[in-house]
Amino acid sequence: MCPPKALAALTNPEVSRRSLLKFGLGAAAAALALPATAAKAAPVRRTTFSNVADLTHVLGTQFPSFSGLPSFKIEQAVSYENDGYYGNNITYWEHIGTHLDAPIHFNQDGLFVDQLPVENLVAPAAVINITERAARDPDTVVTPDDILAWERRYGRLPDGAAVLMASGWGARAHSSELFRNADESGTMHFPGFGRDAIEFLLTERRIAGIGVDTLSLDHGPSADFIVHFTLLDTNRWGLEGLA
Repeated sequence: MCPPKALAALTNPEVSRRSLLKFGLGAAAAALALPATAAKAAPVRRTTFSNVADLTHVLGTQFPSFSGLPSFKIEQAVSYENDGYYGNNITYWEHIGTHLDAPIHFNQDGLFVDQLPVENLVAPAAVINITERAARDPDTVVTPDDILAWERRYGRLPDGAAVLMASGWGARAHSSELFRNADESGTMHFPGFGRDAIEFLLTERRIAGIGVDTLSLDHGPSADFIVHFTLLDTNRWGLEGLA
């Protein structure tokens, strides 16, 4: 069941394996390429991990959205009883749940997600914990002092790190009201990164990206989204809605 674009991709020698992933044909491309390239294949370096954690929330209709409006819809398309197999149609706003902000999100000339170098998506994680402060002040932000405090305890941030904010906000993800934490005027209140922290990470350190356990890289009251603009303008990525 290949659509025309997919068939064209398979017959086009200019198309890379990564491009084929757009059409769901990565496995097919690998299978087709294997016999001709197996003899020439370079040895694969084994990657090992000492500590692996799932940082994703379960994505469903209940997950809070930035707008507060329903942003995820799932409908059963086929069933075992009627069709002999099971499958759903899913419609959603791409910035719902645990997700990655590609540079193009706030940078007109930025990279799309499939254009990000895959090696930049595997990174050592540095978790900046501001949970206590966030409990007192939901509008708090990660600062350079928070990063330096982390380094005094664990050592300098490794090159290519993902700097992740832990504010305890993930515990609110079951409730749109609590997660968005909007006041009577509609302004939301939740933690994020501060501009000073981002500028420090971009000029004094070499990071791959950042992540937050809230709805936005910028804190809730932000009206200018300066963290988004500053970070994504460098073709780095941001993770939102981390667990």
